[in-house]
Amino acid sequence: MLILSVLSSFLANLETKTLQSEFTVSVAEDAVSPLNYPGEITMRGDRFLLDMFGIEAAYDGKTLYMYNADMDELTLSNPTEQELIEANPFLYAKALVEVCNITERTITDNPSPVTLITLTPKDQSIGINRFVLKVRNSDLVPLSVEIKEGKKTSTLRMTAPKFTDIQPQYTIVPNKDTYVNDLRF
Repeated sequence: MLILSVLSSFLANLETKTLQSEFTVSVAEDAVSPLNYPGEITMRGDRFLLDMFGIEAAYDGKTLYMYNADMDELTLSNPTEQELIEANPFLYAKALVEVCNITERTITDNPSPVTLITLTPKDQSIGINRFVLKVRNSDLVPLSVEIKEGKKTSTLRMTAPKFTDIQPQYTIVPNKDTYVNDLRF
């Protein structure tokens, strides 16, 4: 499968640099106003720190840590590859490369040129109709992701995204009184 140049460079950056950004996820169905959810993410490769819905999540490459401050509960689990892909749209893009037709279109009428990368499944039975990634050309940071599934469209808009060389700790350490629910096998 031929991976086009901007997508290839973007995916390489995700493996070697740390992406940090605030974001908003909008979920809408045809003719229904979207629901919006804010959050923050720090990620590198498949590892991430995520804060959304009042839940902190971290994945260190093996264990998924989910901390609910309201309940002072930390849940530990070994997520499946599918669960990780569903939680991280950039990992989803990487997984889709093998089963999609890919196009790149550069838009230069913005103050900073961007590339729209569209992944369209060769077989619609995989569940999505279209995956569109918008990347700023100057530094290859993602600006947005749009996933169309039937009548539902999910859009992730990044706010001031940046790549850094920082390597954070991708774990959550509980307080001594935190209830730890260990579901690892």
